[in-house]
Parts: sequence; C-alpha cells; structure tokens
Amino acid sequence: MRLNSTKLLLVGAFALMASFSFAQVVEPIDSTKIRQEEGNVSLGETLIVGKGVIDVEENRKTPVAVSTISKQEIQDKAVGNVEFPEIMANTPSVYVSDQSAGFGDSHMYLRGFTEQNTAFLLNGQPINGMEDGNIYWSNWSAMTEVANAVQIQRGLGSSKLAISSVGGTVNIITKATERKQGGFARFVAGNDSYFGGTISYDTGLKGKWGFSILLNHWQAHRKFAQGTEGSGQAYFVSVGYKPNERHNLNFMIFGAPQEHGQNYSTKNQKQWADAEKYGYGRKYNTTYGYYKGEGENLRTNYYHKPVANLNWDWTINENMNLSTVAYASLGTGGGTSGVGRASSTLKNGLVDFDLIEQNNLLDQDGIGNNGGVDINGKSINNGAIRSSVNNHFWYGGVTNLTYDTKTGLTFNVGADVRFYEGRHFQQMVNLFGLKGWNEKNKYSGQNVVVNETFSTNPWKALFKYADPSQRTNRDYSENINYQGGFGQAEYTVGGFSVFVQGAVSNQSYQKFDRWNYGGVEKESDKVSKLGWNVKGGMAYSFLQDHAVFVNAGRYSRQPFLDNIFAFNTVDIQEPKVDNEEITGLEAGYRFKTRTLNVNINAYYTKWANRFLLMDYGQEQIKDQNGQVIEEFSFSEYANDVTQVHKGIEIDFDAKVVRNWTLRGFMSIGDWKYDGKTPMQRRNNDAGTIIKQYDAVDLSGIKVGDAAQFTFGMGTKVDVTKNLSFDTDFNYYARVYSQVDAEAAIDAITNGKEYAPNKLRPYAKVDFGASYQVKFGSQKIRFRGNIKNLFNDQYIIRENKNGQGWGLGRTWNASVAYSF
Repeated sequence: MRLNSTKLLLVGAFALMASFSFAQVVEPIDSTKIRQEEGNVSLGETLIVGKGVIDVEENRKTPVAVSTISKQEIQDKAVGNVEFPEIMANTPSVYVSDQSAGFGDSHMYLRGFTEQNTAFLLNGQPINGMEDGNIYWSNWSAMTEVANAVQIQRGLGSSKLAISSVGGTVNIITKATERKQGGFARFVAGNDSYFGGTISYDTGLKGKWGFSILLNHWQAHRKFAQGTEGSGQAYFVSVGYKPNERHNLNFMIFGAPQEHGQNYSTKNQKQWADAEKYGYGRKYNTTYGYYKGEGENLRTNYYHKPVANLNWDWTINENMNLSTVAYASLGTGGGTSGVGRASSTLKNGLVDFDLIEQNNLLDQDGIGNNGGVDINGKSINNGAIRSSVNNHFWYGGVTNLTYDTKTGLTFNVGADVRFYEGRHFQQMVNLFGLKGWNEKNKYSGQNVVVNETFSTNPWKALFKYADPSQRTNRDYSENINYQGGFGQAEYTVGGFSVFVQGAVSNQSYQKFDRWNYGGVEKESDKVSKLGWNVKGGMAYSFLQDHAVFVNAGRYSRQPFLDNIFAFNTVDIQEPKVDNEEITGLEAGYRFKTRTLNVNINAYYTKWANRFLLMDYGQEQIKDQNGQVIEEFSFSEYANDVTQVHKGIEIDFDAKVVRNWTLRGFMSIGDWKYDGKTPMQRRNNDAGTIIKQYDAVDLSGIKVGDAAQFTFGMGTKVDVTKNLSFDTDFNYYARVYSQVDAEAAIDAITNGKEYAPNKLRPYAKVDFGASYQVKFGSQKIRFRGNIKNLFNDQYIIRENKNGQGWGLGRTWNASVAYSF
C-alpha cells in the first residue's frame, strides 16, 4: 500500500512523539495500574469476586508476555458497532479480520493461531466451543458493556487451569455487583443507521446484599456490506451477597440474543467484476438479493446463549483461601444457507428470490429438491432456505485453593470439570411457495419430506425448533465430558522468582446419529483421551527497574471432537487422531519505572501432530459431454501437520507530560509449516476416501490468514480536564493466503515449489475524541470514533475461492449520562 503525504506526515508525527517520549518523560505513572473512570486502581482491585479462578498476570510474581485493556478504553473504543476483538488490535501479535462479514463475524489471531487455539475465559469460565474450540463473537455482542478489563496473555500465559492453549489466554473480566450506588444511560449512533441504547443501575452493597442490572438494544440496516443488517439485545443481572469478611458470593446472568445477515464467502474475479459492473463495489454480497421488493439474504446467523455463573470466595484464614465458579450455558440458534439451486438463481449479480419462487410454483407436486419437475415434465430448479441448528447445554465448575506460606512460597491446587451436550440438525426456514422439501438420505436411501418452517428470531428459536420428524439432511448429537486437575507452586526471594505448573485432564467423546441411519439412533463407541501440560519459569529483577524472565512448557492436548469422528458418521476417524504435542519457549525483558514501561519478548512454539482440515467444498463429476453425473461434498485433511511459530514482540507505554500519553508496539513473526504429513481427500456424502497421499512435504510453506508483521502507535492528549483526543495507527504486512491444499499437493508431488500468495500490506488510522461535563456526582460524557479514517482499501483474506475486502471507514458517536 502506498502512503500519501497526509499519512506520511502522520507516521512522522508518531515517530517524533516516540523519540520525545523517551527523552522528556517527566510525569509519574505506574504502568501496572489501569485507568478506571474514577482514577487509577490496580487490576486486582477490580476483581471483587473470583480472585482465585480469574487468572490475571498481576497475581503472579514471575512475568509472562501480557497486555491489559482498561474499562475506560473498552467503553470509549469498543461499544456500538465495533467488534469486540478490535479492542485487542492495539496489542502485539494480535490480528483481527473479517469485520465486514457481518455483526459479530470477525476473527482474532494471536501469534498466528486462530481463536480455536487460544483460550478465552469469562470470569474464569472457559467459553471456547467444546466441539471445535471456536468463538462466535456475535454470541457476546454486548460484552463490552459489562467488561471491567480484558487481559491478553500471549503464549504460555499465567493460567493455572487444565487448559492447553496454543496462542495464549484471553481473560474477560466482567463487572460484579458494585460497591457503590449509581448507574448510567448511553445512546450510540453510527454509520449505516446503527443505533443502540444501554441503561445500567447498581444499588451498591446495602448491608449484606447488592444488585446490578444492565439492558441493551441495538440495530442497523447493515454492518458494511449488502445484506448485513442486524439487531439484538443484551441483559446482565448480578446479585452480590457478603455475609461477613470471610465469604463473598456473586451470581451473574448474561445473554445477548441477536440476528444478523452475513457476507460469508470470498469472491472470485468474475464476482468482483460483476460487483463493479453493477455498481456494488466492495459492499457486494453474493448471497444477497430481493424478495417482493425487500432485501433478503441466504445467510443469516441467529443465536441466544444465556450464561449464568456463581462465584464464591472463601477466606479460610490469613494463609489460605478458596475460590470457586460454577456455571451453566444454554445455546439455541444457528445459521441459514441456500438449498437446491437458490444460490445460482441470479439477476444482475444478486440472488433473484422472486424467480426462485416462480420456479418453485411450477413444480408439479410442490415438493422441492435439488431438481424439480414442472407440469410439462421438464426439469427445473427448486430453491429454498434452511437453517443448520446448533443447540447445546453446557455446565461445569472451576475451583482453586491457594495457600501462602508467607515465607515466599505459594501453592495452588484446583479442579476444572465440564459437561457438554450438543444437538445439530437442519430445518427449513423459507420454502418460497413450495409445500415441502424432500431430502434423500444417501446412506439409507430413504426419502424424507418436511413441510414446516421455523423463524430465525433468536427469542422464538429459544423455545421453538424442529422436532425429529421435521429435521432434514442432518440430525445428530454428541456428549463431551471433561475432568481436569491442576497445581502450581511459586517461590520468591529477593529479586528472584520461580514457578512450576502442571495439569492433567481426561476428555471423553461420544456421538449419536439419527439421520444417516434411517431414523434409528446409532451411537458411537465412547472415546477417552488423556491430556496433560507442564510449564515453568523463572525471573530476576535487578537495579530496581529491570527484570528478565524465561518460561518453558510442554502440552499434550486432546483433539477436538470434530476431528475424532468421520464426517456424517459415528465411525472413528481412520487413521485414529492422537493428541497434539505443543512445545513453547519464551523469554522477556521488562523496564518499568513510574514514567515508562518497555517490554521485549521472544517466543518459539512448535505445534506437532496436528489434524487439520485444509479444504472443503463441492465437487462435480461430468461425462464426456460436460453433463454433471455426480455431485458431492468433499474434505481435504492433513493427519500429522507441524507448525513452527517464532517471533519477537516489543511494546511500550509512557507519559510524555501530565496530559499526553503515548504507546507503541511491533511484532515480527516467522510462522511456517514443517515436515511431511499424510493427506487424504474424502467424499463426505459417501464416507469414502477418494485420494490418499502418504507424505506431503509442507516444509517452509507460510501459515496464512494473519499478519506476520504488525506495527502500531497510539497517543492520547488531554487538551483540558474534560476534553481529550486519541489516535491509533496500525500497519499490517506479510499476510499470506490460506494454503490451497489441492494446488500444494499437485506442485509438491510433481517436484515443484508451492507458495501461498502474499497480500498487499495495509495501514489503518483510528481517531477518537471525548468531552465530559461534571455537575456534582453526575456526569455527561460525549464520545466519537472514526475507524479507518482514510478509508484505506485492502484485501484482508484470501483462499482458493477468491478474496475478501476489509472494512472501510466507519464511525460511531455516543452520549452517556452517569449518576
């Protein structure tokens, strides 16, 4: 990307500020403290409950690579139409993509590893999907409203739990029942008719009890691209009970039901040409169109995932305390897609839903399938929309006992248990004039006709979804049970500290399938996998302001359930999938004074024996005349992948003068595949292997999707006591496309070199301003943000199907009244 003169001046200004900050630091600031609305308090002080199970780095003497984001920064920069992961984009080795896909559809990468392989904890509660490790941010759309702080621990992290994350650990710490009485009301407006409102009130601790409540609503006619309209609500209720100084309990319920259209797929050259031809530009969406004059999308995501947890802190004596969190989550909803020939019925590059209905009404029997027959006996194309439902029930608990000898030695021991049931099936959403929809079970040969449709409203979906007789194409469930134990010992003497942690866990999996076995439920064998991890480190502080540390760890991590069983069956994957083996090494240096904080970290992570889905899609077999004689879905797997991620991270924050703060970071990564792996191509419909390769050498091929070089600078200037401006500049380079498995195999097996495409670097500038008016104990605060100020145009992702544009210029403005 070429920088114009305005951008060059901006970059130069940042460089001047950086040099000035190191030479002219004059105002005391303790960088271990985070800025809250009413002053500086330590992160530990925000943990009213859950101190023993919420693993924040501040609680341990031996350092790790970490960044902490304060409540005020979250409130200023991440409310409204901003994706939750974007608040983490101003920290080292974090890359956020797909913001233009729809509300809550962004993805975050940490040191090049996906969200699947980064642990996310909510008040100590694991929230990654049990089946595949995924995080769907749309389920947490209003988390910024209730977050007190977010801490990103890169790499090994300080978590004591029996989790084995590869990229790191992200702790999301929400508000508990407040100690002070008060509340606020906020209204937010943004681009593309976005608006939202939030109200919150805390009673404060009255005697032994306290109550907090927050309600939120938002809606917009689109996120950025066509068809990405959305709306949702959020509710948060917290009840605190403190009977005495030894016990502190807090019960919380949080939910964020939402529904939004998606800009799901990347576009190929022809589709982008159509976008220009018809004037859609970067906002083109291939699944969007019009139905009876109203916008319609083949792809809609809807979900409601209420979460409840109970935290209990018990101070047993001055040396010992016990912290426990018990939690439960009920998720209902799913995502829609076109079925039949819906996605290929186009007009001017958009889906023609009216034509779909016209074709459906010509169907002689009114029962749709992949190829209908009209009244003249001629083959026509049917089309409809169906939903892939992913319901679950999940409950568990984490407990941690801490014993401090008061002689420099501290012990922790605890347990982590989880029980999960997932239910997956498909149901019809819109038949466009048809009486029903027919699916032929490709295993049993049975024809199944369904005629009911179901709403994508998340509140309705919570109570109404298809019973077994109205499910189509898919109907299976799975159970996952997890039991883990962990322990830690840390010793501190003088400037020297050392720690060792260990954990062991057992995870069992079982799958149940009805659809593929003619409506008779068939269950798999029960599979159990033992996992473990051990990590340790040491640190030395010297000359008052300096510290060095080194940490090392070894994990044996159980595979995800989705990798255990063969697609569309209850059969165990062959060859059997073993534990992934992860080795991590990191070292760091810290310089910390009352005016300046500098961190330098180096890391090496080797992830071996990984089972990886490299590619999937539809394949057609044609006869000599070009007629399609067979069509099936396929998947391309690698059975023993090794990835090596290594890099260096540098970050600093400083106070130049009393009213001017500055921060910056740079991350340099080198992330590659390594070694040979077996690969196979499967026919998912028939459950058979089409092609198999014994040893495909992937050595040296770059890992795609995330930027391997990032650079950022940010500054905030308090013009007056009530007026401030802030700016963030982020630059991303060395972003590679996803590995095209078919092209890679073809090149490697023919002795040729394969390399994924390298995308153009790009830069973004974000700008914000705040103004507040205080009168007594009340306050009105105005806030405005412009994201991607210069409207840079950039490709954020690429795979073999095409490319996807990044988010253009967006904005929001808010006014909040606190009392």
